[in-house]
Amino acid sequence: MSAPPSRRHGGGRTPKEDGRTARARSTRARILAAATELFVANGYTSTSVNAVAAGAGVGEQTVYYAFGTKRGILTAALDLCVAGDDEPVPTLERPWARDAIADPDPLGQLRRQVAGAGEIYLRAAPLLDVVRGAATTDPDLAEVWNTNVRQRLTVLRVFAEALARKTPLRDGLTCELAADVALTILSPETYNLLVHRRGWSHARWRGWAFDALVGMLTTLPRPHDGPGEVGT
Repeated sequence: MSAPPSRRHGGGRTPKEDGRTARARSTRARILAAATELFVANGYTSTSVNAVAAGAGVGEQTVYYAFGTKRGILTAALDLCVAGDDEPVPTLERPWARDAIADPDPLGQLRRQVAGAGEIYLRAAPLLDVVRGAATTDPDLAEVWNTNVRQRLTVLRVFAEALARKTPLRDGLTCELAADVALTILSPETYNLLVHRRGWSHARWRGWAFDALVGMLTTLPRPHDGPGEVGT
């Protein structure tokens, strides 16, 4: 997802400017929290900018000034949920992703991938479901959803290439196909289906996803911890 502009501290900024910046960030955070709650509860179409403003305790013009459009609110809320903060750090530069790529053990990499994706979905899966559902009838949100899928696939290609350097992939499996498989297993659709609709625990999903990635991407024997967690 896109990231907000970088924020630097010091460098001649006055206390008045620091206070103004802090208030603006606080207001922005309140707006995004209210919007996320309303989008998840009521859907994108049924949530008005006025309702978001009321939920955040600000005027409607303040919301428009901060985000421009309702789509702008949604994309900013989604960026925040996916990243977990408002720092302009791409996914592949996040500590969990860097640690996964750097892990010399292919099983360690896959565990870290699943854990990282799981942390994202704990925050973002409900809102991603809103975007996916609204994308079927709203061209603007269709582009938001398609962008999200492309970004996930880009990250997973890098992970697949890193995995292939550590262990052979299954016969006939290219890095591109491995990324496609991982895109399916680690998708928000699958997470929402199993956790939010079928009642799986988060730990059970993690165990299943890890075991599935090992079995479908590599020739390694399946470790004991994956199936054990699936049974919980």
